[in-house]
Amino acid sequence: MSPPKTFHVKSFGCQMNVYDGERMAELMAAQGLTQADAVDADVVVLNTCHIRERATEKVYSDIGRLRKDQRRKSGKTPMIAVAGCVAQAEGEEIFTRAKVDIVVGPQAYHNLPDLVAKAAAGTPSLDTDMPLLSKFGALPARRKVAPSAFLTVQEGCDKFCTYCVVPYTRGAEISRPFAAIVDEARALVDAGAREITLLGQNVNAWSENERGLHDLIRDLDRIPGLARIRYTTSHPNDMTQGLIDAHRDIESLMPFLHLPVQSGSDRVLKAMNRSHTRDSYLRLLDRVRAVRPDIALSGDFIVGFPGETDAEFEDTLSLVDAVGYAQAYSFKYSPRPGTPAASIVEQVPEAVMDERLQRLQAALNRDQHAFNAATLGRTCTVLLERTGKLPGQLIGKSPWLQSVHLIGNHAIGDLVEVTLAAAGPNSLTGIERVREAA
Repeated sequence: MSPPKTFHVKSFGCQMNVYDGERMAELMAAQGLTQADAVDADVVVLNTCHIRERATEKVYSDIGRLRKDQRRKSGKTPMIAVAGCVAQAEGEEIFTRAKVDIVVGPQAYHNLPDLVAKAAAGTPSLDTDMPLLSKFGALPARRKVAPSAFLTVQEGCDKFCTYCVVPYTRGAEISRPFAAIVDEARALVDAGAREITLLGQNVNAWSENERGLHDLIRDLDRIPGLARIRYTTSHPNDMTQGLIDAHRDIESLMPFLHLPVQSGSDRVLKAMNRSHTRDSYLRLLDRVRAVRPDIALSGDFIVGFPGETDAEFEDTLSLVDAVGYAQAYSFKYSPRPGTPAASIVEQVPEAVMDERLQRLQAALNRDQHAFNAATLGRTCTVLLERTGKLPGQLIGKSPWLQSVHLIGNHAIGDLVEVTLAAAGPNSLTGIERVREAA
């Protein structure tokens, strides 16, 4: 196989995968490869996620579809690299079933250029080592980025929720060094970022010596040109008073908090090994709202966890009613091989999970619409991130992470003061605020 000249990276799943995909693309570009569409690229990287249902089978389906599409268009067969959490979990099995060229885990993708060179020379390569953060030192400098950029500050998880594969695919909790994070944040701002979202499996577990995430945010707040800071995903047990106070004190820290709860039932939470209770979660949200009354809350929910009864599901619905989420993600439970929950005998029937998920999503959609409607008439700053479908239309995000449409003479990356004038199911319309002459 001749050395590849073009590449394509396709990422699935969470924001951390998006960040990893961006870094893999930068690695390939640094080797002189040119980015291309998947059907044209010489090497295609499938950056996989293992959280969603049937994630592994979807990878094999994508591999087959990719090969078929390329043969139909050009008659060639691309070099295929499977990266990310499915690569870490499946390892050699992917070579056996799919005959791909490269399998590389989420902690080893900095070795991708070497793996590509070996594959081009005819040697399929597997790298699922999990070294401690060495990949970050091997990645190239950040280049031009979008107005809103991701920055990984923490990886791995020590919580061992009984349904989750992350501790096995991403490893133990570890924090990137403070200085390296600040340097990358400065590079992102220099490359065009106005907003940075700090990422981690348990991002609020970030620490260095006596410093916590709130200390890191306070230092990032001092970077000239950085207008907005966000962070995700948080664990309730790592939500410190210092971080809560940061939402009161730091203007650039946006009024949005994604804090997964997963269930409203204490028995189910204990079976999940979530290490928080319904009451402790609600009291934590009360503390956050006490310092930032306008904060938008987001969460994650799993319905149909093994053994969940009708009454326990009703506990989840009542928690949703009590909180009033601005956004939320909800999923049916699906067993992951090797996790403790997968071996529980009392699996909930699929039809029951379907019905519960529909009811939960109806309640969450109701509350999202109510939150959006409650913001109408507010004046806020919107960060414009991309063009819309209409002439002159730009789309950006409000401080509360709402999608806002705006017509006006502006550029991507501008921060525009608008009045929120109309609310749809998933977005709002903003009208630029015109300041009166003095």
